[in-house]
Amino acid sequence: MLVSLVRSFSRQGIRVPVSRFSTYNALRSNSDYKSDAPNYEHILTESHDKVGLITLNRPKTFNALSSDLFHEINDALKKFENDSSIGAIVITGNERAFSAGADIKEMLNQTFANSYKTNFLFHWGEINNIKKPVIAAVNGFALGGGCELAMSCDVIYAGETAKFGQPEIKLGLIPGAGGTQRLTRVIGKSKAMELVLSGRTFTAQEAEQWGLVSKVFPVGEVLEKAIELGQEFAGFSQPVIQAAKESVNSAYELSLREGCHFERRIFQALFSLNDAKEGKDAFANKREAKWTHD
Repeated sequence: MLVSLVRSFSRQGIRVPVSRFSTYNALRSNSDYKSDAPNYEHILTESHDKVGLITLNRPKTFNALSSDLFHEINDALKKFENDSSIGAIVITGNERAFSAGADIKEMLNQTFANSYKTNFLFHWGEINNIKKPVIAAVNGFALGGGCELAMSCDVIYAGETAKFGQPEIKLGLIPGAGGTQRLTRVIGKSKAMELVLSGRTFTAQEAEQWGLVSKVFPVGEVLEKAIELGQEFAGFSQPVIQAAKESVNSAYELSLREGCHFERRIFQALFSLNDAKEGKDAFANKREAKWTHD
């Protein structure tokens, strides 16, 4: 069903790149590249210097999101979170699809009682508990759960042919992993309502214009640029980067007054860090800071 839905978009004139896309062939010659090889079935993991890379690897289903796949994503995220050598994480797919959505086969026999008792989709939100910056590198389709996964990341970089959307209405459903909430907060009620109720897709250029996507790049550059951004984040003090992420995220949960209070308290607390002392001293003495991450 998922493949049929994607093909229907293709008939509407939405182009699907057909070239094969390696996890990160462009950087395979980099000496900082390291392959991590736990026994994952649906994802690939690698590290590039201080950046952990998670690649969705179900190409035959346009990287359809299943419960098993999300358990693997969550496991990889936690491993990178607990790895002190990693300062940022990138999640990507391939040129055809970041992810075209949830695995519909998994939902065919789903009932309200079962989904309620098992809290179906709850574990899809564990990415929100990751303290380190998470960047989505999106090419091709990011539809339904794929769009929701991208929006759960802290920054989205997109290829110029990427297509986003929440087409659940066409399946007799609504977004169930944050789509109605995050999309509305970013692009506003009217535009989000139009897109969710119609199931229409929108382009990477539109997503950038509306503030959903940070930057748009040629297809072949997206992953490289995302990893470069991750390296930039990882080059700063890890506890300070994590505090900054927490403060920005609080803007979606708190009033302006409460948010500014929270920000100010975090700002004050950071003066207790050795890295704050190091950063100020390095600036005053016109030298490069040497972060110890404490």
